[in-house]
Amino acid sequence: QVQLVESGGGLVQAGGSLRLSCAASGRTRSTSGMGWFRQAPGKEREFVAAISWRASDTYYADSVKGRFTISRDNAKNTVYLQMNSLKPGDTAVYYCAATQPYRLGTSQSEYDYWGQGTQVTVSS
Repeated sequence: QVQLVESGGGLVQAGGSLRLSCAASGRTRSTSGMGWFRQAPGKEREFVAAISWRASDTYYADSVKGRFTISRDNAKNTVYLQMNSLKPGDTAVYYCAATQPYRLGTSQSEYDYWGQGTQVTVSS
């Protein structure tokens, strides 16, 4: 089993920045693809960003492209989401997720392990 724990969420004003972290433990695999998803109140959980195990490939939702950056440090078993120019529409619970080795995707069904989520609230 792989355990994922997110941190770094909080309350920020529009235009501000936050950096989310996701620490992996247990039977971690540095070869897993990692992703961030979010779920706003009353909405479905949606894809935000993903990164391949070598960090050679990254994918972003159109809504965050140019504002968010996903990165990873395999030596620390940690993936990050740097969020800049935050908007009230970014308010959601953000979840970290991991795939099986050597996989990567933008669909929730491609991820086998999930964290508990961290709340991000952007005030106007």
